[in-house]
Amino acid sequence: MNPLGELLKARIEREGPISLHDYMEMAVSHPEHGYYARQNPFGAEGDFITAPEASQMFGELIGLWAVDVWVKLGQPGKFYILELGPGNGTLMGDALRSARLVPEFLAAAEIHLIETSARLKERQAETLDDHDIHWHDELPDLVGAPIILIANEFFDALPIHQYSYQSGTWVERMITLRDGKFAYQLADTPVAITSAPSADDNDILELCLAGDRLIEQISKLIFREGGAALIIDYGATETILGDSFQAMKRHEYADPLASPGEADLTTHVRFSNLREIALSCGITVQGPIPQGRFLERLGIEARHHQLKKNAGEVQRKNLDTQLRRLISSSEMGTLFKVMALSHNTSAATEGFGS
Repeated sequence: MNPLGELLKARIEREGPISLHDYMEMAVSHPEHGYYARQNPFGAEGDFITAPEASQMFGELIGLWAVDVWVKLGQPGKFYILELGPGNGTLMGDALRSARLVPEFLAAAEIHLIETSARLKERQAETLDDHDIHWHDELPDLVGAPIILIANEFFDALPIHQYSYQSGTWVERMITLRDGKFAYQLADTPVAITSAPSADDNDILELCLAGDRLIEQISKLIFREGGAALIIDYGATETILGDSFQAMKRHEYADPLASPGEADLTTHVRFSNLREIALSCGITVQGPIPQGRFLERLGIEARHHQLKKNAGEVQRKNLDTQLRRLISSSEMGTLFKVMALSHNTSAATEGFGS
């Protein structure tokens, strides 16, 4: 068993079974042995490829979306642009490059990144070495200027609680040790969940309290200061039951309980929940809609055509592959959803239609 596995094992032997939330939190975020502290997750050499790593077109269009929001905010002389979980800094780098078309936007932007991994902060500093960057371990309480926030594949990595429906009640799924390996076990006592959908025995319900709290924080910040947030992640538009807890290792699915800290752990985002919380804070919400449709409405096909005009044959084939990966229903185009939150803009944000 690896070092993080030994730590988890010792905790379970000391305290008894732990929640899936606590297992996930340690596996992903432990400062020394957690996944983001020690692995290189992104790109062909890592465990998975995010949309910004798949194609420059993704970040470029997000940058133009942000410029449009800035215009709809009245072109303020100062605003905060934030990204949650910036990875290697690729998305922000591409977004700021495309925003050079509007120098006033870049001059007004104060760039903030929310990142807990020291190793990834170093990568981001290299990628964004032309810009002044402010780093935070959690969402900062920024004041005095509008907010433009981007969260791509961030909410899916937040730890969740899982509950199993048993004879009319919900019982939390815990992580225990069985024959020296991590395994699931139901808690001894049921819990009351007021907002749960109707269910059959053994159905699984996933709740992400960390995501709920974060969307409330973001919504209140945008309501107070004005601005917009763009959330891109995978999951269903409506709340559904089921076990979506999964691990990715070297671009293949793996057992999420096998090697904590050595694989990327994620779950599907409950967009309907995030939407309800934002609306309750007085925020305008657009979407969620499929990523492919969003990117098409932002003009990805025109950008694809423009890039191909100056490309060689191999590059042209690569661009076709990139476009398909981002918008095809058989790849990222349908599974990934896009939702926008906004307040005090002169019109709705781009990409969602009328």
